[in-house]
Amino acid sequence: MHFQWDWLCLGVLIISSVTAGMESEENLDADVEVENFDKQSQEADVDRDKSSLEVVYQTPKPTGEVYFTETFDEGMSGWVLSVTLKEDMDDNVAKYDGRWEVEELKENAMPGDKGLVLKSVAKYHAISAMLTKTFVFDDKPLIVQYEVNFQKGIDCGGAYIKLLSSSNDLNLEYFFDKTPYTIMFGPDKCGEDYKLHFIFRHKNPKTGEYDEKHAERPDVDLKKFYLDKKTHLYTLVLKPDDTFEILIDQTVVSKGSLLENMIPPVNPSKEIEDPTDKKPDDWDERPKIPDPNAVKPDDWDEDEPAKIEDPDAVKPEGWLDDEPQYVPDPNAKKPKDWDEEMDGEWEAPQIPNAKCETAPGCGEWVRPMKNNPKYKGKWRAPMIDNPNYQGIWSPRKIPNPDYFEDLHPFKMTAVSAIGLELWSMTSDIYFDNFIICSEKEVADRWAADSWGLKKLVASANEPGMFSQLVTAAEEHPWLWVLYILTLALPVGLTVLFCWPGKKSDEYIDFKKPDVSKQITKGKLKEVTEDFEDDELEEEKENEDTDEDERREMEETKRELIKDNTEKMGREASVSEGEGGEDIYDDEEENGVPDEEENEVPDGSQEGDRSNKSDSEDEKKEADEGMGDRPLKSVRKRRVRKD
Repeated sequence: MHFQWDWLCLGVLIISSVTAGMESEENLDADVEVENFDKQSQEADVDRDKSSLEVVYQTPKPTGEVYFTETFDEGMSGWVLSVTLKEDMDDNVAKYDGRWEVEELKENAMPGDKGLVLKSVAKYHAISAMLTKTFVFDDKPLIVQYEVNFQKGIDCGGAYIKLLSSSNDLNLEYFFDKTPYTIMFGPDKCGEDYKLHFIFRHKNPKTGEYDEKHAERPDVDLKKFYLDKKTHLYTLVLKPDDTFEILIDQTVVSKGSLLENMIPPVNPSKEIEDPTDKKPDDWDERPKIPDPNAVKPDDWDEDEPAKIEDPDAVKPEGWLDDEPQYVPDPNAKKPKDWDEEMDGEWEAPQIPNAKCETAPGCGEWVRPMKNNPKYKGKWRAPMIDNPNYQGIWSPRKIPNPDYFEDLHPFKMTAVSAIGLELWSMTSDIYFDNFIICSEKEVADRWAADSWGLKKLVASANEPGMFSQLVTAAEEHPWLWVLYILTLALPVGLTVLFCWPGKKSDEYIDFKKPDVSKQITKGKLKEVTEDFEDDELEEEKENEDTDEDERREMEETKRELIKDNTEKMGREASVSEGEGGEDIYDDEEENGVPDEEENEVPDGSQEGDRSNKSDSEDEKKEADEGMGDRPLKSVRKRRVRKD
């Protein structure tokens, strides 16, 4: 039972730990994961237990130097819609006529908090705004941060931004896909390809041409950020030491070096393959060749088949040679609309022959095939090392005439504007709270006063655990099995370990010990105590019986005990011989009275006294320390009511 309780406790601990883990994940998910919030920002946080109706939204204000901020709470002031066309496309399709609106979130909205929303489907959208001041890549980091919410999920489309390169001829009304940009950053998805772009255009110092350098794909699952219909915070950090970090919801999902983790690399290789080099005609790239000295053996027969009939096979007894495996269905009838001129002669469909079901087989019996032991196949010469092997040919290397080395790719082209040039098959993509700055603390405080409040409201309005479990099971039906097993586990453990077991009477069978074993004084005393315990148990069990029956049972027990004691004495007397008489004499000298002598009838008084004396002598001998002599073992008898 102690072992069962251990297992029960272990099961309860496991269930408790799993439940606690789920609750802690919910609490962590409800927390605002913002790095390095100072005391002032923490005091501005709203209590997480309050509903969205109790959150008072205020337009965030930057707390340090910034190059651009936008909350859209006052509309699209300062933003310019593009009026140009995409190149190399039909005019009706190439128009940037996608519609933009400034709206609140459809879910978990806060009064007064608005964002820029892409409204059209299957149309090109382009909108841009000038920075407050141009950012020059010198000795300060660049931090770009904004919020995105795919309010309807996303089928195919992007939500990335472009930091437009600074130039004298930059006109935002003509912003389109070919407008030069320095950095492109943000989420993009089409089909099952979930991307998070970070692309920068690098200028070749030798040719002056620009090439796009793509960061390696993040090693995380991005799917949930596109489909959960929540507002997520995207952050790009570029540092003057030529390193970068990409964060989602203040968590780093990718980081690396501009020199090592971009595709293609910023700096080309020092050597390239010579395009004029050609492989010689006699170049042998074969590591193995057939042995030219090998000869086919004379006994090699290439005509032997791989399979032959088994000559030892015997047709099974009962094989029905004259019965076909399939017969026409006797119950089939020709359709009434069957036209033999158009459809041909009607034939009943074939069904398995019922006679073949009980037989080993039907139809013509054919011997089974087996592997041909003489088969060797087509002979081929064994392969040997090619003595003329020269290795795999490759063109020789020559110095790369376009080689250059840019040790600080962080020094990119300055940016003076921000733009969104997008196409999407899903509408209602929400953008909000853009900030471009150089201090991480400024971006974190901005996020705490904007995205942090959105996250608090969304967490407060989330459905309970039960609703979430049901919703998850509707999307993934196999979760119902997991739920049932989770609920059945504690119930099963409780029934298994805590349900009272059915007790059964246990009877102890005392076998007669070996005669050669000795019964000492202590053993004899234990037997006597056992008899007394049994008497007490029997008295308790028979309290509800009549007085006559109880008296009769007690007399029967006393007689049995008396007979057993007398029998033990007689057996001990036989084994001890003359020692019994000495004991008897000692007993008389010590004046041991015979209390039951007067109760014996006159005719048998003398014989019974002798037997009684023998029994009394044995008891006295045991009391005086002589009980270590061999005695007959006593078998305990349990008296039960018939």
